[in-house]
Amino acid sequence: MADGYNGVFGAFPYALRHSTSWLFRLYVAVSALVALFLSLIVGMGLVVLIAGTVDLGGGQLTLSRSFYAVVGLLLVAPVLAPTLFVARRHRREETRENEHYDFALGLSGFVFLASLYVGAIITVPPDLQTPVSGSLAPLVEFLYGLPQLFGLVPPLLAALLIFGLHRRLR
Repeated sequence: MADGYNGVFGAFPYALRHSTSWLFRLYVAVSALVALFLSLIVGMGLVVLIAGTVDLGGGQLTLSRSFYAVVGLLLVAPVLAPTLFVARRHRREETRENEHYDFALGLSGFVFLASLYVGAIITVPPDLQTPVSGSLAPLVEFLYGLPQLFGLVPPLLAALLIFGLHRRLR
C-alpha cells in the first residue's frame, strides 16, 4: 500500500509516525515489546504443555491446549488494540482531533498493562507469595488475600476501558 500501513505489523510504525501524542508513541514502543514477550511466553508454554502431554490421548486434553492458545490471544489482543485503533483512525482521517484520542488510548493501554501486573499479583499461589515490606505492603497483602479468580477482573475491566474509550471518542 502507498501509505505504509500493512496490517498488524505495519500499524506500529504507521501509528508511531502519524501520532502527535508522546504518551501514545511511548505506548506503541512499550506495547510492541510487551506483545512480543507475551507471545513468546504463551508460545513456549504451549510447547511445554504439548510436550508434557504428548503420550496422552486427545479429547479434553486437546480442548485444554486450544484454550491455552485462546487465553494467550485474549492477553495479547488488548495490548495491540490501542495501536491498531489509532493507526486505523489516522489512516481514515487526518484531523487534529486525533491527539486527544491518541492520548486517551495510550493512557488506557498503560492502564491495561498495569492491570495485567495487578492480576498477576492476585493469582500468585499462596506457597509462592513472598513477604512484602514498604509503603505498598498493605496493597500487596490485600491483593494476595483475594481469591485467585479475581485476577481476571482488573485486565477485563481495563480491556473494557480501552474499547469504551475507542467507542466514545471516535
